[in-house]
Amino acid sequence: MTFTTELANRTTDLRRQIHQMPFNRSLAEGSLPKPVFQGYVIQDAHYLEGFARALSLAAAKAPDAESVAQLAGSAAGAIAVERELHSHYMGLFGISAAQFEAAEVSAACDHYVSFLLRMTGLGDFGEAIAALLPCFWIYRDIGKEIAAQTDAANPYIAWIDTYSSDAFDHSVQRMLDLTDRVGALTNEAGRQRMHRAFERSCWHEWHFWDSAWHQRHWAMPGTEIGAERREASQA
Repeated sequence: MTFTTELANRTTDLRRQIHQMPFNRSLAEGSLPKPVFQGYVIQDAHYLEGFARALSLAAAKAPDAESVAQLAGSAAGAIAVERELHSHYMGLFGISAAQFEAAEVSAACDHYVSFLLRMTGLGDFGEAIAALLPCFWIYRDIGKEIAAQTDAANPYIAWIDTYSSDAFDHSVQRMLDLTDRVGALTNEAGRQRMHRAFERSCWHEWHFWDSAWHQRHWAMPGTEIGAERREASQA
């Protein structure tokens, strides 16, 4: 059994719940409300910058030149996608530059990025790549599942095509292969640290989409959830 198979087996229920989330089911149906997707895209742009920084930190810890090049290349790719969100997707989905600039990073986005930077900055190399893996793996699986259920008339087909593409699949497989190599060379204590990092990042993936669906921002003392959502939608 490969190490990534072990990771998958220990997170089966959580990853299944991510696939069944209202955000992803509505995305597949093409019925996701536009303001919800707009808020998601804005937060995703913020997230990708942090994700690229975390990949760069992991690259600095890599034990060989091939792994350095792979992770550094993924960091550059994450920034390229972030720029594409600004130059194409935001216009495509009606998000103005002013709207993006006025939108504060959500609590869920901030929490996820902070976790990745902590794992890649303070953890060992195995923890770093295990924490980064869910963003690759879960998005690939969600993208392919949705692509198999929808058609070109879906208003979010551009997003779906990105994460169901052969190019993205290739980058995900390389990350899976790297994780398997590291897991095979790591002692049991190190593998358990990798499991914990992977499981926590899977939870952050769920939390990010859940926050986007409910349009959550930052909960404040005495603030009702409904008011919080209205404030976020008006940002």
